[in-house]
Amino acid sequence: MLACLGPGVALATEEVPSLAGNALAIARVQTNADYIWTLTAAALVFLMQAGFAMVCGGFTQAKNVGNMMMKNLFDFAFGALAFWMLGFGLMFGTSPSGWFGTDGFFLSGYTAGGDTWTLAFWMFQVVFAAAAATIVAGAVAERIRFRAYILYSIAVAGFIYPVFGSWAWGGLLNGSGWLEGLGFIDFAGSTVVHSVGAWVALAGALVVGPRIGKYAPDGTPRAIPGHSLPLATLGMFLLWFGWYGFNAGSTNAASTDVALIAVNTTLAPAAGAVSAMVTSWLLFKKPDLGMSINGTLGGLVSITAGCANLNPGGAVLAGLVGGILVVLSVVFLDRIRIDDPVGAVSVHGAGGVWGTLAAGLFDANGFSLGQIGVQLTGIAACFIWSFGTGFLLFKAIHATVGLRVSAEDELVGLDVTEHGCKGYHDITLSAVK
Repeated sequence: MLACLGPGVALATEEVPSLAGNALAIARVQTNADYIWTLTAAALVFLMQAGFAMVCGGFTQAKNVGNMMMKNLFDFAFGALAFWMLGFGLMFGTSPSGWFGTDGFFLSGYTAGGDTWTLAFWMFQVVFAAAAATIVAGAVAERIRFRAYILYSIAVAGFIYPVFGSWAWGGLLNGSGWLEGLGFIDFAGSTVVHSVGAWVALAGALVVGPRIGKYAPDGTPRAIPGHSLPLATLGMFLLWFGWYGFNAGSTNAASTDVALIAVNTTLAPAAGAVSAMVTSWLLFKKPDLGMSINGTLGGLVSITAGCANLNPGGAVLAGLVGGILVVLSVVFLDRIRIDDPVGAVSVHGAGGVWGTLAAGLFDANGFSLGQIGVQLTGIAACFIWSFGTGFLLFKAIHATVGLRVSAEDELVGLDVTEHGCKGYHDITLSAVK
């Protein structure tokens, strides 16, 4: 039939709806929604780079704040390129052995074939790779050379993170990791992202050594206060905001599952903030803001693995314990003379281990001792791989291009000595220390 629209113009009337036609239309809407949600979540996780920069910058001295901003810019820039060239293929390429992918490097085979979903998936995954690399920045802050930072950022995003990621998440695309074959639970990356970054950070802190003046001759730790708690606090809120993309975006689908994940991603950090604040109050006789910030982040890390399979009560328990562990871990590392200026190892390492265990302990589908064994296997494998490769990496950098700045440069500050600039031009450093 034709409907007349005027002289010489006619249009075919709408075809009679059919079940097949309706199903196709619904599928197209769902597909488009999946793309939009995945890319929106990727943008939220990308915003976490700003949060990391602000937390690291705020927790370090004013003379190094520009250096911290440079590091957070370029661990993403170099990391994104490394993930495109090598990391994505290692993590999600075809993996006959279950150990690493063997194709998809430079996104080859995806762009030429018009596979737009893989491009959207790459966008979501590249911001995770950058997050793993940027975790290391805080633990080696204020004494590492910028060139060394670039080298390990490339190695983390292009090799260390993707290989472990292929073990746990390779099946999300074309791979088949051995850990996911065991049933390892790590929905959004308490181990895959946060523990990987933390164990590399621990290796870096050990190899580079503590900052000048951090420890007295008898080994007693001395406080080196960060220059801006307001900056660090704002960074924490940006990280929390971006974490809704980090956790809920890991569905890679616009589905109703995101509701529970969002609730859990709210309750766990709230509980972590409270427990860290109370713990610091008991230990130090004052409710400490820095510990409260890190406790909040520890709560977020602690719910990342189990955000999709814990009920809200389990999320609260995960966050409560996570916040306490972060404070205790910071104190412990200080006592054994491991200098971590921003608490990166404690937040992402202790929080990552606990969060991965909590995903099995508080599983809403039921407790299984076998599942706990699988979780412990993943935790151990992550430590062995990430710390081991990280330690060798930092040793190699130290032996070649050099890892640590000179004592003179460290005392002057890395803004001037590494970049020829100052983070604060019109304010004397003594006013913002």
